[in-house]
Amino acid sequence: MLQNKFVRTIMLSSILLQLGIWVRNFAILLFVTAKTDNDPLYVSLISVAEFAPIFLFSFIGGAFADRWRPKRTMVWSSLLSALSAGAVLIVVALGSWQALFAATFISAMLSQFSQPSAMKLFKQHVQEEKLQSVMAMYQTVISIFLVIGPAVGAFVYDKFGLEISLAVMGGLLLGSAIVLSLLPSDERESDPSKESAGRGSLLDEMKDGLRYVGRNPLLRTLAIAFTAAGLAAGLIQPLSVFVAVENLGKDSSFLQWVIIANGAAMMVGGAVIMTFAQKVKPQALLTLGLLVSAAGTVAVGWSTSVTLTLVLQAMTGLFYPCIHIGIQTLILRNTEPAYIGRVGGTVTPIFMGMMVIGMSVGGVLKHATSLFSVFAISGVLFFVGAMLMLPTVLRQSAVHSHAAQR
Repeated sequence: MLQNKFVRTIMLSSILLQLGIWVRNFAILLFVTAKTDNDPLYVSLISVAEFAPIFLFSFIGGAFADRWRPKRTMVWSSLLSALSAGAVLIVVALGSWQALFAATFISAMLSQFSQPSAMKLFKQHVQEEKLQSVMAMYQTVISIFLVIGPAVGAFVYDKFGLEISLAVMGGLLLGSAIVLSLLPSDERESDPSKESAGRGSLLDEMKDGLRYVGRNPLLRTLAIAFTAAGLAAGLIQPLSVFVAVENLGKDSSFLQWVIIANGAAMMVGGAVIMTFAQKVKPQALLTLGLLVSAAGTVAVGWSTSVTLTLVLQAMTGLFYPCIHIGIQTLILRNTEPAYIGRVGGTVTPIFMGMMVIGMSVGGVLKHATSLFSVFAISGVLFFVGAMLMLPTVLRQSAVHSHAAQR
């Protein structure tokens, strides 16, 4: 896969981008908590600055990504993020540290234009049978930084302080832009669907993208399954600390080991999937990931054993990449190039929106019932998502069986 220049270049760019993001995230988090004496309002504003652009700009960014040339979009996104870091660094030096939230917001916003452009380049320049392996590699890069990113970000901030951290972030994003500039120039496509999609207004194109998802049975099912998975993930996200405290009888600091077990297994899972991705259909991969998440989530909510909980976290982490790899592969394989941005921009906000809803009600549900009840509800939702995808797996198996008989 790395012999493909587009894959190699985008992966290297992603490594630089992930490093920059984690250095930024932890520098801002640690600085703000120290500056405000752990004021929960300011700390929560960091999460708002990180996640709000996904809701506000994901679909818009996807529509523009379908209009614009992907290489140029990605280069300018990284370059503008780097420039915003430099501007914020100047403002912070003048005493206005609140500008840090703007740096986070702008960088997160620009990524909503860049990420769908990367998917378009994969669609255009990677053989279809290798798309799933490429998605596995892409997910593995992200998983690696889930494990090492916090340590790198905290080290840079503790060693050099806020200003150097912001400068490092800007340098890494600038490096990402330079790497992406080495890609071959964008080619004008003669795809009639793309040409027709580009004639209307932006609003017309966004509506056309929604209709495209609605007309495609697989994409429609995928969006509904992703809704259930997002709500399931959101319900348990803020309650992980209670697994350590209530179920395991540990203090809250033990949560880091639960996260490390899960994140390390995600990294291994993504790497393992790369080795056999071409042999497994993405529908089956997604369904397997949802089923394992369903069983593992219920078991984690029930377990009072430290060893068993860590094993279960590792198991769910090992299969969790199946969900995202399966979804991204299905989108790429079943979407015309002219609609890649808008389809991704439709599905991603659904997941994030339901995740935020789940995070909002998870604590209320725990207070009204119990920790196990919330984890059980989450497991049921993962199972519902799997059952929604199961007919697509069976249809695909039937098609292959019929083809083999012929």
